[in-house]
Amino acid sequence: MGLIAIGDVHGCLKTLERLLDRLELTSDSHLVFVGDYVDRGPDSKGVIDLLLEVSDDYQCTFLRGNHESMFIDYIDAGLDEIWSMNGGRETLSSYFNGLKGDGFPDDHVQFVRDTKYYFETDDFFFVHAGIKPFMTIKENLEHVEAEVFLWERGHLNVDEYAWEKPIVCGHTPVPKPIDRPQLINIDTGCVYRFNPLLGKLTAVRLPEREFVTVRNIDW
Repeated sequence: MGLIAIGDVHGCLKTLERLLDRLELTSDSHLVFVGDYVDRGPDSKGVIDLLLEVSDDYQCTFLRGNHESMFIDYIDAGLDEIWSMNGGRETLSSYFNGLKGDGFPDDHVQFVRDTKYYFETDDFFFVHAGIKPFMTIKENLEHVEAEVFLWERGHLNVDEYAWEKPIVCGHTPVPKPIDRPQLINIDTGCVYRFNPLLGKLTAVRLPEREFVTVRNIDW
């Protein structure tokens, strides 16, 4: 199985298309997207359209990011104040041309609801943001609220981990991928194209730890 993890896309459709072209996918490719498909970028709707198409051709696992969680809160309860401040306006614009609406395509709503909090293989544990560094993966799964997996950052500032295997995550933008024995972070801030240190979308082939990065070409 050719495992490939892909970082936070944030509505950057053209950049995602370029990255997928660069990856030269094969029939045994298994794509693990670490979440944050929507918000901030110009075409969240187009990103989900593309992900649905890609899942028809390749094995895909879609993790839930904190932005998908806020999207679900909007769909279910109209909770939009925090979401709007964190890129929700751009997502609504991509669906409704700048108007406020709630008629999202059924397959898009189902896609977001079907996203997973984590994905685990024999060799890696995939999660959007991270998990508690001083607890084992098993302890995290048994004792930590799943919402923590969408927001955690405590693992980025420590040198030792209790984890049984490496964690692959996104959520926190970094100038270049973090590649430690027990931690891989592939969020290179794709949507932040005006930041000279960020503005890149990154994937990693596993177990080789071969990183593939493209510059943002949206807008």
